[in-house]
Amino acid sequence: MDSKRDIRPISYVKAHAPEVLHQVQETKRPLYITQNGEAKAVLLDTESYEKMTKAIGLLKLLTHGERDIAEGRTQSQEEFFTEMEGYIHKGIRDE
Repeated sequence: MDSKRDIRPISYVKAHAPEVLHQVQETKRPLYITQNGEAKAVLLDTESYEKMTKAIGLLKLLTHGERDIAEGRTQSQEEFFTEMEGYIHKGIRDE
């Protein structure tokens, strides 16, 4: 993080919005926005935000999977594929 460029007061962001947006989009680095000397918000480019959101979603899935394993909620590959085939065949018949 480049504190001179990556941390800005809200007054600067308001006065220089186009430049701030360009900086965030070009550098792909978050911009920390302060108010009264305290960090209040973070501005991200959309690509970085979407990647972060997907990563969080994957981490949630991993956490659920680890919990299922710890609590003994597992099944063999054969059981899984048999169950999936049932869903597929049921879906085809329902159409």
